[in-house]
Amino acid sequence: MDRPKMKLLLIDDDKGITRALKETLRAEYEVMFAHTGFNGLQLADDEDFDCILLDLGLPDITGLRVCELLRSRGCNVPILILSAESQVLNKIKLLDAGADDYLTKPFSLGELKARLRVIERHNQKPKNPAVQLTIGEVSIDGSRREVSRAGQQIDLRGKEYSILECLMQNSGKIVTRSSLGEYAWSQLDSPWANTIDVHIKLLRDKFDRPFDKKLIKTIHGFGYRYEVAGK
Repeated sequence: MDRPKMKLLLIDDDKGITRALKETLRAEYEVMFAHTGFNGLQLADDEDFDCILLDLGLPDITGLRVCELLRSRGCNVPILILSAESQVLNKIKLLDAGADDYLTKPFSLGELKARLRVIERHNQKPKNPAVQLTIGEVSIDGSRREVSRAGQQIDLRGKEYSILECLMQNSGKIVTRSSLGEYAWSQLDSPWANTIDVHIKLLRDKFDRPFDKKLIKTIHGFGYRYEVAGK
């Protein structure tokens, strides 16, 4: 029996790109299109998608704002950003807004399909069992995706939480970037070269920076380690 096609929403005002992707993707994917941010938001509300491909340069509102609004509405569909911009600071903003992956234009069809296959594998993979764990002043609750430290609730996005969960389950041990990528993204390589490091920075800003003791340590050349009490 053939597997169901992934259902994609492409939000991009470049009709040349949308036509080209429609022709090249329709054999393997079901694709719907929106040429404005607001139209894309409406379609995302009305239909169930497996992935959203989102351009940053939209005519009405920015793709960054669309990403933020999708996440604020409870949309947990993977979002793949398509943009001609490649600066690291812009990538950090996109990650913080809830994006999952990023492709810089111009990109090859092969690269796009590779990213979509990763997302499909992630969607099909059984979820990690809910983890409830307390180490010192830090507690995590996987069933609610909640984190508290010294009695203070810390609001983490999905990938930030998954990285912390992986580090805490291996507290005191070095966890490589590839292991973090496998745990949080279901792949051995990060979606873009420095995405693990960027997510670690975002996690540290919320989880470590407000406190005196820093629990997430960089082990140069290897990866990261969550510090256990007394270390």
